[in-house]
Amino acid sequence: MSIAPARLPRRVRAAGHAGYRRLQLYLIVAAQAGLAAALSWVVAQRVLGNAEPTFAPAAAVGVIAAALGNRARRTGELIAGVVLGILVGDLLIIVVGTGAWQTGVIVFLAITVAVVARGSGALMTQAGGTAVLIATLTPTAPDLELPRTLNALVGGLVGLLVVFVLAPLNPLRTVRRVAGPTLDAFAGQMTAAAEALAHADPAAAERVLDRMRATEPDLRRLGEVVHAANEVVRFSPVRWRSRRRLAAYQRGVGHMDRAFRNSRSLVRRIGTTLRDGEPVPPDLPAAVEHFGEAVRVLHREFLSARTPEGARERVLRAVREAGVACRQELGFSGTIVVSQLRTVANDLLRATGVPPDEARRLVRRAAAGQGPAPAADPVS
Repeated sequence: MSIAPARLPRRVRAAGHAGYRRLQLYLIVAAQAGLAAALSWVVAQRVLGNAEPTFAPAAAVGVIAAALGNRARRTGELIAGVVLGILVGDLLIIVVGTGAWQTGVIVFLAITVAVVARGSGALMTQAGGTAVLIATLTPTAPDLELPRTLNALVGGLVGLLVVFVLAPLNPLRTVRRVAGPTLDAFAGQMTAAAEALAHADPAAAERVLDRMRATEPDLRRLGEVVHAANEVVRFSPVRWRSRRRLAAYQRGVGHMDRAFRNSRSLVRRIGTTLRDGEPVPPDLPAAVEHFGEAVRVLHREFLSARTPEGARERVLRAVREAGVACRQELGFSGTIVVSQLRTVANDLLRATGVPPDEARRLVRRAAAGQGPAPAADPVS
């Protein structure tokens, strides 16, 4: 009963800190959405003379707020969904007329056509929503098709104008805000796993595993943010200069995700090793610690746009130390820890830009106790 009150302030602080970090990340999205809504309303009403411009700001907000990335594609889906809903609605009204059951049929068929066209959720939503409007408002508001289509076009284009020209996010700053805490947490968990291994503390290893499960959404968010930042540097003229520095994150984020997931299996097997009382040579926790340090160095090298030689060196050092441990007395689970460490080392080397065959060769040489290859293949 006394533990829960003690933990409550810590949980409240953690929730507040997480909320503040999310606010830092998404405040620009809120500003972009507000600006796009206002501009699209003005364009639809004042420029095009649309007396009911409501859908234009709704479409603009849908383009911006629905996802950080894929906004160009989402705009196309939004407009395509509106056109699809209009076509299906108009054709079916001619055949079945209007009414309650007719509306249901029209919406069903509009979404079915969108599914057959392999459309996303955005395309299906717009096709269904437009079909509803066509089926229910056509008797009282004829000639709805052109204003609806123009509003979708205005909202989508104004949304793109805002996010790529008028108020584009700062891609590097956005990525840093997510990558810094996420990769620091990843590295810290590896350090904690090494300490649990060194002190033969299976309960500590279990706590590390729990923290890794809790931080997995942060790594997914990093992938989303890197994808969104990459979209900005591709399409926003004012952000083109950030392409080179962002390219490393773009290449490496998928491999970092695999490294994190495989590291969870590594920590789980560390817990099994400790619970079974298997021998732990000193080189094994040192190897896990150096892997965590490699994650920290990789982040610093990404930020400075340097070739991540330091991260690669620490990864291979971790593999060499694990190889030394493997040649000493190890139990069944300890041997699997070494094998999994080689797997995550391969993932992290790939994150640094090393091609797959070269990464496997470097890991094999390091595991055998050999130094770096004298002439490594060029990395991408």
